[in-house]
Amino acid sequence: MKRTLLILLVICSSFIGAIMGALLTIRYLGDQPTYTSIEQRQNLKAVNYLTDSSSRLSGAVNFEFAAKSVTPAVVHIRTVFGLGSFSLNALDSYMNPHAQSSGSGVIISDDGYIVTNHHVIEDASSIEVVMNNNQRYFAKLIGKDPSTDLALLKIKARNLPFVKYGNSDALTLGEWVLAIGNPFDLNSTVTAGIISARARNIGILRDKNNLQIESFIQTDAAVNPGNSGGALVNLNGELIGINSAIATSTGAYAGYSFAIPVSLVKKIMDDLLEYGEVQRGLLGIQIDDVDAQLADEEKLDVVQGVFVRAVNKGSAAEASGIEAGDVITGINGHAVNGVSEMQEWVARNRPGQSIEVTYRRRNSDHHVQAVLKKYDGTVQMKKPEVNYTLEGARFEDISYSRLTQLNLDGGVLIKNVDEGKWKKAGAKENFIITHIDKAPIDNVADLNRILELKNGGVLIEGLSANGEKAAFAIEW
Repeated sequence: MKRTLLILLVICSSFIGAIMGALLTIRYLGDQPTYTSIEQRQNLKAVNYLTDSSSRLSGAVNFEFAAKSVTPAVVHIRTVFGLGSFSLNALDSYMNPHAQSSGSGVIISDDGYIVTNHHVIEDASSIEVVMNNNQRYFAKLIGKDPSTDLALLKIKARNLPFVKYGNSDALTLGEWVLAIGNPFDLNSTVTAGIISARARNIGILRDKNNLQIESFIQTDAAVNPGNSGGALVNLNGELIGINSAIATSTGAYAGYSFAIPVSLVKKIMDDLLEYGEVQRGLLGIQIDDVDAQLADEEKLDVVQGVFVRAVNKGSAAEASGIEAGDVITGINGHAVNGVSEMQEWVARNRPGQSIEVTYRRRNSDHHVQAVLKKYDGTVQMKKPEVNYTLEGARFEDISYSRLTQLNLDGGVLIKNVDEGKWKKAGAKENFIITHIDKAPIDNVADLNRILELKNGGVLIEGLSANGEKAAFAIEW
């Protein structure tokens, strides 16, 4: 009898231990993504999305379903820009107020990932996200890509409404769309318009390596300052673009707006999620749009496509046999009429992936497979290494049991402080960092990623060795 009772106690203890372990894992590991594709996560959670009868069009166009389903997942983003230093003195902050700006963002996963424009959060020292219901969070920047004007943010929240990806390749001219954002600080504004054009290049993006990609969806939905980073959706409430720019001579809406197609957004978000930076696959060519004048000058038999001016040595194009003078007319079986379309189709792929290139040479079509390469000519993609020593200080992750004792969701321990920025800032050993510029910090990998994107004064908050809340500023 005693032996049987002992066995039952052991089994019960093991069962309870497993449950407690699972709860701890859910609590403390839940904010770390176990997936590398936002679309994969959306499809997993899509069972929460029910169809609505108002989405069935019967003669008249109906915007209600899309507006109702998407508005809760479009957020107001408020940013503060530091002046190169950070002070804990309230009087100093009053005498030297920091610049502020605002824009929009779109929640794309139930666990808090948000897409916005790079120019909305560029150089921001803190990023505040205001939900449709006025709930507020401070967001951390996961990654950014100036070449496409996109950025990925993360807030610590669960079971959020999100906007499912749609298919921007299936858009047709004249199709109805809605733009949802926060123009002029007017929350949750919905405007309607049609698809006016696709693959527009308006010359607003710049990249140090001249790798900017502009293949905008053009609409006539009213978009104004503050709409940047907001959602462009179809009548099914699916995300088909991120609103980014307007064509105007006054600074306000003048009839045309431009959005980054979701086909490109999906790839950029997954790159930032998995690697913290975009993994660009390149053909390695210098190109121009083909038009009637170029066709006449180069004696071409086509007046649309992409003219290859030069082929870089060691590039994917050279390896596949593409030569200067060729005219690229298709990528992966999709016709490309100009540089914008070609860049978008190529940019959807990572280094090491193979694409089919169709081109014209001496009045005949050719098809080749090209294995894309990085800007440096390599194909290997590496996830960033975690550095446990930064600027004279050594850091450690904190065990789940210790976090439980301190009632923390995450944090990083300052184990040692030697000469460097941290010591100069007054950092002490055994200080636990819980927030940087108000955004929560979960572990050392998180600390690495956040500081990699910081510049100037940074606010560090956490618990001192005696368990009291404390803060200090560091110049980064």
